Amino acid sequence: MRGRVLVTATALLGAAAAGLPAPALADGPTSTGWGSSGSVDVLVDNQHVVTGDLARCDADGPTTARTTGGDTGDVAVFGLGATTCARDGAVATVAAGGQRFEADVLKRFGGPAITVRTYSAGCSTTKNGSSGTVSIGEVGGFTVPSSIPANYRVLIPGGEAGTALAAITINETVTPQPADGSLVTHAVHIQLFPQGGPASGNIYLGTAACNPFGKGGAPQPPA
Repeated sequence: MRGRVLVTATALLGAAAAGLPAPALADGPTSTGWGSSGSVDVLVDNQHVVTGDLARCDADGPTTARTTGGDTGDVAVFGLGATTCARDGAVATVAAGGQRFEADVLKRFGGPAITVRTYSAGCSTTKNGSSGTVSIGEVGGFTVPSSIPANYRVLIPGGEAGTALAAITINETVTPQPADGSLVTHAVHIQLFPQGGPASGNIYLGTAACNPFGKGGAPQPPA
């Protein structure tokens, strides 16, 4: 089912919000961030398909990146994508997005093609933490409400014994435990056979990661 979905969601997470003191840095905080228009890391029929982070930018450079897209066999196809990372004083900002994504990997198991016409993710650091935003356009192969909360999860049925072919999380926010003010925001996260099955792995669309308190500390997506 296809539908026009426009959503902008914001998450504000930080040390202060978690009841923790901000890290004490003698020379003041040095924020950082990185972004990617998408990535694939899946195992299907004993074939490992990995793209790495497409069009990856970093506040320490390169600060901009673009990808013309392309296909990964019959797993997924990415359209144009771009990212921008910047630092202005103590504030780091990240913007990442892409268009015309399609994943056909579930079709071999009797599932639908998953399509996302446009998507973007962004984040910026604040005095005590980081904030993230997400936007997606028309989707196909699954449905979402007009207003999407953080970490909204959709299961694609069709696996053996009632299991899911995939779990799709929209507006996903990943934070470390204990919270340190950093976060990673994904516009879309597709996990293959989350309950086990003939395929495994993850596909991410639009990733933005920010850390207000130190270089290299922005969390990575889960392995």
